[in-house]
Amino acid sequence: MPARIGLSTSSVYPESTAHGFAYAARLGYDAIEVMVGIDALSQQTAAVRQLSEHHGIPICAIHAPTLLLTQRVWGTEPWGKLERSAEMAQAVGAGTVVVHPPFRWQKDYAQGFVEGIAALEASTGLAFAVENMYPWKAQVRGRNAGMEMYLPGWDPSAEEYSHATIDLSHAAIAHDDVVEMAQRLGDRLHHVHLTDGSGSAKDEHLVPGRGEMGADAFLRHLAADGFGERYGGDIVLEINTRRCDSVEEREADLAESLAFAREHYTEPASAAAAEGAER
Repeated sequence: MPARIGLSTSSVYPESTAHGFAYAARLGYDAIEVMVGIDALSQQTAAVRQLSEHHGIPICAIHAPTLLLTQRVWGTEPWGKLERSAEMAQAVGAGTVVVHPPFRWQKDYAQGFVEGIAALEASTGLAFAVENMYPWKAQVRGRNAGMEMYLPGWDPSAEEYSHATIDLSHAAIAHDDVVEMAQRLGDRLHHVHLTDGSGSAKDEHLVPGRGEMGADAFLRHLAADGFGERYGGDIVLEINTRRCDSVEEREADLAESLAFAREHYTEPASAAAAEGAER
């Protein structure tokens, strides 16, 4: 089946996880990715499942609380966070857990990360899709220098993960070509955070089409490659609407993002079916 177009609950921040489900259902998204974060509701499996059932919208992924902002959500032990994320995913019917690579200071966690992710996939039957990040900049003797703040690295295509996530905003910071990254990953590309970026050092998470990442061409590449049919992947809008002045402006950004995805992502089989229906 073609890839589902989902909405990350992080896209409606500072509104709540509950608002994310409501927006997704009202605007016609296919699915939801739940960002487990500082919103207490996002940490409660029963509440998340009830929201899914109430709005009639499935949950495609759980984003583990592995960001800097969520370092104390579900405790501080990294593997424990991933295990709880897997438990939530299984309970709500999600097949994917999105996870960031370890930070440099998490040395013990990082040392066995690749093998540990493989072991979790084997024991849970879930896809742990490791997300691309970017090199950080730090002041070294009065000048900006690149520092590797993620271990074993920020580019999942360079490691032996079975499943990976491409985030276009992160790729913009790294000045990485997302089509080339997708080609490097091949059938290991399992999940997409559709957004955009200008190439600045800020993690912008722009509405797709408002940046410089060629999000339209990337979607067309995924469609031509049969991303949904061959790999069973999902495309999730993860944009930043924090600066929206009103609920109406936020909803307009979410609607524009969905329309962009639907316009540029059409797998060949789906296009052929649509053409036949028109006849």
